[in-house]
Amino acid sequence: MKKSTPKSPPSLSAAAKAWWVKLTTEYELEDAAGLLLLETALQAFDRMHEARALIKKHGAVTLDRFEQLRPNPATTIERDSRAAMLGALKALNLDLEPLRDGVGR
Repeated sequence: MKKSTPKSPPSLSAAAKAWWVKLTTEYELEDAAGLLLLETALQAFDRMHEARALIKKHGAVTLDRFEQLRPNPATTIERDSRAAMLGALKALNLDLEPLRDGVGR
């Protein structure tokens, strides 16, 4: 009998919720620690995409009060969020083959 997938947190974006369903289904994530790590990874995923939208809108660099180019602060948010997402996914050990009932990869 197939178990139902854990409900995704309401704060996640539609894209993150799609990843929630995909990963909880393929890897049968059910334990509290695994779900917390996945939620953390997907919150970072959302934050990374928010920062990317700001970078697209305002550019990778901005001018300071002295008219000097400075990195857009969103670039740091994007980088840190990507690192947090990858760290949480790595902690889940999702680089292993998903559980399958059939033959083959």
